[in-house]
Amino acid sequence: MIAKSDKELLLHNSDKNFKSLFEIIESVPSRKRGISTETGERDKNFRDVLMHLYEWHAMLERWYREGMDGDIPFMPAPGYKWSTIKLLNMQIWENYQDVTLNQAIKKLKLSHERVMELIKLHTDEELITKKYYKWTKTSNLYSYFAANTSHHYIWAIKKCEVIAKYIQDGEKDKYVK
Repeated sequence: MIAKSDKELLLHNSDKNFKSLFEIIESVPSRKRGISTETGERDKNFRDVLMHLYEWHAMLERWYREGMDGDIPFMPAPGYKWSTIKLLNMQIWENYQDVTLNQAIKKLKLSHERVMELIKLHTDEELITKKYYKWTKTSNLYSYFAANTSHHYIWAIKKCEVIAKYIQDGEKDKYVK
């Protein structure tokens, strides 16, 4: 067996986790996929989770575009610092409350494909070498891509498993009564 390169592993794990995420969502009957959990947490339904991922893809695409144009992008977003990430994530949540689940699915699938295409543009050396690009500062491009794809999808899978279980358990409760 030939060992996969870092780039191939990133693409493989990102696609695998992305598919797993949608398998969880699709395990819930379509008419029930919009149900929100009764929780104090920020993300209460599948749409919330998907739009969170979408917005982080959009931020990554902006960082990438600005960085590759020779600028140092403002990260994570204008008006926010890494120390205020909770506030940024809450603003993201608020911004997408009027989006439907179907719109969220379409947006996320398109942004996932765009990010995968960006990864494919690079060699392993370009992805893995720290400080290869000035805009990544002391890090490497790989860490930016992994954090916003495969690793973020693992977070989303866990969130969606809880949401799916909540919806499925709600179904069981109806038949117990």
